[in-house]
Amino acid sequence: MNLKEKIIQKKSGILLYGLTPPKKKTEIEKVIRVSQNQLNAVRSIGVDGLILYDIHDEKDRIEEERPFPYLETIDPKIYSETFLRDLEVPRIVYRCVGKYTLEEMITWIDGSKRKDDFTVFVGAASKTQEIQMRLSDAYDLYQKHNNNLTLGGVCIPERHVHKENEHLRVIDKMNKGCSFFVSQAVYNTETALNFLSDYYYYCQSNAIEMVPIIFSISPCGSKKTIDFMKWLGINVSKWLENEILNDENPVEKSVEVLTESFKIIWEFAQKKKIPVGCNVESISISKKEIDASVEMAKSIKKIMMA
Repeated sequence: MNLKEKIIQKKSGILLYGLTPPKKKTEIEKVIRVSQNQLNAVRSIGVDGLILYDIHDEKDRIEEERPFPYLETIDPKIYSETFLRDLEVPRIVYRCVGKYTLEEMITWIDGSKRKDDFTVFVGAASKTQEIQMRLSDAYDLYQKHNNNLTLGGVCIPERHVHKENEHLRVIDKMNKGCSFFVSQAVYNTETALNFLSDYYYYCQSNAIEMVPIIFSISPCGSKKTIDFMKWLGINVSKWLENEILNDENPVEKSVEVLTESFKIIWEFAQKKKIPVGCNVESISISKKEIDASVEMAKSIKKIMMA
């Protein structure tokens, strides 16, 4: 069963691997080396799909200084078609819709020769961010111009802590065409379970068929990476931060606790028959953390296949 069939049939166990294309100013020789390493890594895991992130500057979202400087990356569509063309894996290309004009989005959605038949629309990072297009407008374009494009949405369990309405946001996006969701990186198991529980009971009460929720996890090997995740809005449990940073091998410790965390989420979802999957990513460019993400993906795959 391929990725599209699993999404359409609302199956559990979807495994994705997420990566960010190299910086736009990276020398071509290095881009080729990086892409080849990524090709080998993804092939070694055996995933259902590859996520290619589209990043934008989020400086308007928070006053604190960004731990890592923002540098524009190669467009994920171009990177996918040019440097990863030999990879026989479906691509889920993210689109930060605020970066694009109406014409650019229509052209991309209409593109009949595009290899990526999956996308995730991402809205503005804050209400004050300058944008060219709103997320709601992008959904309207999708409804009018979609070309068998499988549309996914972002869900953020952290938002559920304060507003307790993330499940309603998901339902609203489902009504606009989203057939799967990918979460922000999860570093707080309870937050993820709270969101998932409300999603389940709301759908049960309203006779709504649940779509796959794919939880993202990412290894971490340094305080700087944790600080960056916090800057991105990821809720890192204090006990978990302590366990990772005080271990003699922080990366391995993060893999251990995150794998166990996903196992708890997975078992909860299985009991209630909630379609759940996993997206393993590496937020940093550290080789050690990237290698750890590959090994973690293999462990997660075993959990979901057991």
